Amino acid sequence: MPRRTILSPAERDSLFSFPESHDEIIRHYTFNEADRSLIGQHRGAANRLGYAVQLCCMRYPGVTMGAGVEPPPALLEYVAGQLGIEPMLWTEYAKRDQTRREHLLELQSALQLRLLTVQDYRPAVQALVDLAMQTDKGLVLAQALV
Repeated sequence: MPRRTILSPAERDSLFSFPESHDEIIRHYTFNEADRSLIGQHRGAANRLGYAVQLCCMRYPGVTMGAGVEPPPALLEYVAGQLGIEPMLWTEYAKRDQTRREHLLELQSALQLRLLTVQDYRPAVQALVDLAMQTDKGLVLAQALV
């Protein structure tokens, strides 16, 4: 029996896509003082830029930037501008893959994020039941869960 999916490919892409408008970029990626303090703890402009971009991506849309992945240019320029760093320094970020991994672990802790576990499954499903009774749109459920 074929596996059912509640999201179309376009819906799945939109769930984890980066904002495109300048207003959305400002809303999602403007740093507060606590963010600036975290970012400022890292040595070297390239590492501060990389850490800041990872912070942004983990907050919204909730993804991590894998090794060799380029962030959207508008995001990179906005983040670099806030930090007074040249966007081209992104290419220097995490020459050691261990640096990127360490930054991700540090951000998970700072943002109090953790991986979804089996113990999370039942409460997540229970939280979605009421919403599922009100809609037949899989994207609404996925957005509520994420």
